[in-house]
Amino acid sequence: MRRTDRLFDLIQILRDGRLHRASEISTRLGVSIRTIWRDMNTLMASGLPVEGERGVGYILRAPITLPPMILNAVELEALRLGLRLAAEGPEATLAKAARALAKRIAAVTPAPTHDPGDLFAFPGPTDNRAPKHLPALRRAIKAHERVAITYIDPRGTESHRDIRPLALEKHAKISTLAAFCEARGDFRSFRVDRIVAVTLTGERYPDEPGRTLPDYRARLDAETIRDPA
Repeated sequence: MRRTDRLFDLIQILRDGRLHRASEISTRLGVSIRTIWRDMNTLMASGLPVEGERGVGYILRAPITLPPMILNAVELEALRLGLRLAAEGPEATLAKAARALAKRIAAVTPAPTHDPGDLFAFPGPTDNRAPKHLPALRRAIKAHERVAITYIDPRGTESHRDIRPLALEKHAKISTLAAFCEARGDFRSFRVDRIVAVTLTGERYPDEPGRTLPDYRARLDAETIRDPA
């Protein structure tokens, strides 16, 4: 038996929540007691909630599997967004775990119709107006739908823009909307907390060269796209 298979079998044995002695487990798996001791040390070192010691036995103190769940499309999107947030966070261990979990989820769920990162924005302390606009903006991004927005620039000047929303992004505590501005004929990055009104037009925009999300990201690599003036 391969060691990975044996470790899996050990977890299955411990899942009943009872105390199991190494001698009992070694008989069931057909290996030596010393092998069980080493394997249990490996499980405990990996972070699993296994407790015990030689001569006493081993027990799993908390469940390590989730019951079967059926997620709707919105719940699945929320799960993917949360994992994306953790995967891009500063804590290396948590980020690694989030990436691994995302791969496992991707293997058993339908592929997303849109890159989760393109819909990524969460309201922070400075986003006092952002929450009510985020659902409409996410919907427009998914549908490739033009929107009309009312925007307050850094000087306090109000303007009205017809835009092609491309992606929501998070920078520290600020959510921004990457878009192609029809009036300016160029890309712009709008702070979501400065958007005071969003109107869905119901009009889809085509993928035109020079006006798409990949074009926007290529521009970012070459220069900084400014906040609208």
